Amino acid sequence: MINKNIIALGFVSFFTDMASSMVTSILPLFIVYTLHEGVDKLGYVVASATFISYAFRILFGYLSDKYQVVKPFVVTGYFISAVTKPLLYYSNSWQSVASLRGVERVGKAVRSATKDSLISAYSNGKSGSTFGFHKSMDIAGELIGSLIVFGLLYYLGESEVLFRNIFASTLIPGIIAVVIVLFFVKDAPYKAKTKVFDPKKDYALLPLLFVYFGFVFFMFNDSFFLIKAKEVGIDTLYIPLLVVLLNLTQTLLSYSIGVKIDEIGAVKILSLSFIFGFLSMASLYFNFIILGFIFLGIFIVGSLNALRSYISDHAHNKGTVYGILYGGVALFGALGALVTGMIWKIYGAHGAILFSLAGMGILFFSYMVYLIKKSKNV
Repeated sequence: MINKNIIALGFVSFFTDMASSMVTSILPLFIVYTLHEGVDKLGYVVASATFISYAFRILFGYLSDKYQVVKPFVVTGYFISAVTKPLLYYSNSWQSVASLRGVERVGKAVRSATKDSLISAYSNGKSGSTFGFHKSMDIAGELIGSLIVFGLLYYLGESEVLFRNIFASTLIPGIIAVVIVLFFVKDAPYKAKTKVFDPKKDYALLPLLFVYFGFVFFMFNDSFFLIKAKEVGIDTLYIPLLVVLLNLTQTLLSYSIGVKIDEIGAVKILSLSFIFGFLSMASLYFNFIILGFIFLGIFIVGSLNALRSYISDHAHNKGTVYGILYGGVALFGALGALVTGMIWKIYGAHGAILFSLAGMGILFFSYMVYLIKKSKNV
């Protein structure tokens, strides 16, 4: 049975990701078509927002392990995110959007590693299914948020005023999330005296993490998926439904993937996820947009659940390693978005996709060689 703290945290993520999805479903369109900025500027926004959180994710994961502080970081992180998203209402340039997204990402950085430590503390030895449940709640919130945006676009029509009002309205689910985590989630039952902080014990996890970081670098951020969909002629009204499809795919698969991780191991699920990541980019190249979003959803939920579970089961300093995971995603995701935006600007979408496919192909081959050599040494 799932611990009540895990359930409460699930609802915290549900409302937070509802608000996030209400923003991310339209933010790429807002930047490129409302503010009339180029795709390269979208790349700058995505890159800066993720890069700013890089150091903080590692820092707060480290501080959590070092001083056994968990819930205060989680509450603070959710509060920062809740009050920052609505301020996008006032944005009139890509620079202001980038600044606010950066601050909001700091909030996510403060809470991410410590939240996963909190989940691990209440997982009762079932890390795969526990993280699977939590991820399904994440994505259910994103699904509802995207549907809200679609409904508003359908009934009110696309307009700058609507976009800005949607940003402002995210304050409501954001504050609900803060109230839940503040009053209904207990702090982790850590025992500082029985645990010595020793980073050397986690060095063996680094190769797997860096392979994942490579895929994060080459994989398009979903913002570029949305712009590609717009370029091939999909109407703005239906863009949020692609986000719904992405989130629905993850929601339907998250818990079952978590159970499968407990059964056959995280490394096998991670390997399969890499294949689906490659297929998502290949689908995008051939303009199979719907298929691309489905495969992207499988890649995201499979790879992240597998890594979070693997860290939960094998890491000595969980908060620190979760911090490295999210910090690496932020750094390599930022660099990838920056490179993608620049290549897209010069060579178009197909040039950017071919670059990603080539990189992912080489990386996956190297990864398989690593696994084969590792299995022979066992």
